[in-house]
Amino acid sequence: MVIDDDRPEVDFVWRAQQSGQEVRWYVRPTERNKRIGEGMVKRVADWRDWTRWADLIVLTSNTNFLRETDAWRRDNPKSRIVGATRDSADWELNRTLGMKVFQKHDIAIPAYREFNDYDSAIAYVKREDRAFVSKPCGDEPDKSLSYVAKSPADLVLMLERWKKNQRHKGSFILQEKVAGCEMAVGGWFGPGGFSAGWAENFEFKKMFAGDLGVATGEQGTVLRYVKKSKLADKVLKPLAAALEKTGYCGYVDVNCIIDDKGQPWPLEFTMRFGYPTLSIQRVLHQGDMVEWLACLSEGRDARPQDLLLNKIACGAVATLPPYPYSHALQKDVTGIPIYGLTPSLLERVAPLEVMMGEAPQNAGGKVVTAPCLVTAGDYVLVATGLGDSVRGARRAAYAALDRIEMPANPSWRIDIGQRLSRQLPEIQRHGYATDLTY
Repeated sequence: MVIDDDRPEVDFVWRAQQSGQEVRWYVRPTERNKRIGEGMVKRVADWRDWTRWADLIVLTSNTNFLRETDAWRRDNPKSRIVGATRDSADWELNRTLGMKVFQKHDIAIPAYREFNDYDSAIAYVKREDRAFVSKPCGDEPDKSLSYVAKSPADLVLMLERWKKNQRHKGSFILQEKVAGCEMAVGGWFGPGGFSAGWAENFEFKKMFAGDLGVATGEQGTVLRYVKKSKLADKVLKPLAAALEKTGYCGYVDVNCIIDDKGQPWPLEFTMRFGYPTLSIQRVLHQGDMVEWLACLSEGRDARPQDLLLNKIACGAVATLPPYPYSHALQKDVTGIPIYGLTPSLLERVAPLEVMMGEAPQNAGGKVVTAPCLVTAGDYVLVATGLGDSVRGARRAAYAALDRIEMPANPSWRIDIGQRLSRQLPEIQRHGYATDLTY
C-alpha cells in the first residue's frame, strides 16, 4: 500500500502494478491531484482500511499522517514500512533542527539565523549589510520563497514584498551565502543501516537554461550510484546512529556547496522520496523496486546486485504553462494528449501528472479517437537517459523528449547537466566524484 500526498508518485505505483504487485494507493485528495493516475491505478478512499492487508507500506512524503503511522509502527513492530517518522521528518521540515543535527555530529554548516517576523529580518539584513539565502521552515510548496539574494538591497526588497503579501506562513532562516559548486549525496537507510550504493546527484532547480528564472522544485537531475563516495563519508555516514534512533527507513539526501578549498557545506536534508528524483533513480534499479524496498525495510542489504553502479542517469522535466505558477484551473491543463509514448519509450519516460484518457489520433490514414495517456496537471513527465558520461546520458534523455508531442506548448530546460562541464574539474581536484566523466 502506498500512502501519497499532494505530489502523487503515480510512476512508482503504476510500475509496481505493472510488475505484478497488488497495489492499493491512497492519495490525500486536493483539487490539484484529484485526477492524477485516473485509469492507471485504482485509489482507495482511506489508507487505514488497508494497513493490515499490506505486506509493505510505503509513505512517499513526510508531512501528513505521521502521528498515526508512527503509532502503527509502535503497535505493529513486525510491519514493514518504508517512509518518514515524525522525528525524521523534522530533520527536513524544521531547518533549525536539521542544522543542529549536523552540528551535533561535527559537520560544519553555514552560519544561519531563524526569524519569525519580517521586521526583525529586515533590520538584521540592514545591520549586517550583506546578502543571505532565505529559506522557509516547514512544508512550504512555494519554492520561490527559497531565495538567493544578490545584494542586501535585493533581499530587503523581497522581505518587504513577502511581508506585504504575507507570503511566509511560519518561520524562516537567513543563511550565509557560500560560493562553490552544488552537489548532493543520498543513501537508502533501513534497520540494517545504509544500503550499498550512494546516490551522488546534481540538481537543476531554476526554471530556465543558464540557471535563470525562478526556483522550482526540480527541472532535472544528473545522478549515479557509486560504491564509495567522499561526500557521503563526510555528511551522511556520521549520521547513521542518529538516523536509526528516528526509526526512519527510506531515502535520505543532503544537498551541499563544495567551496574552493574542498569543504562541503550542507544546506538541507531531504527525508523522503525525491520528486521526481525517484523516477530518475528507477532507471538505475534493475528488477522490481518494490521487492528491493521490502528488503530494505527488513534490514537486509537491499539487493545491491539490483543497482547499476557508476552508470549515469539524466532526467529532464517537461511542463505546461502556467507552471511554476500553477494558478490555472485544472481543466485548463487536464486532458492534453501525450503523443509518441510507445511501450519502449515508456521505459525511459516517467509519467508524473498524467492519467488515462482519450484523444484524436492518426490510425491508418484516418483520425480516430482512442485511449492514450493525457495530462492531469502542469508537471507532466520526466524523460530519462542512461550513459557512461554526462554528455551521453543527456543525449539519451533529450532524444526521448524529442519523440514526444503535446499540443499545448510544453517546455523543458535544454541544458540539464551542462554546467558540470565547468564544475566537475573544480570538485574533482578536491577528490569528489573523481571518476565521473562529462
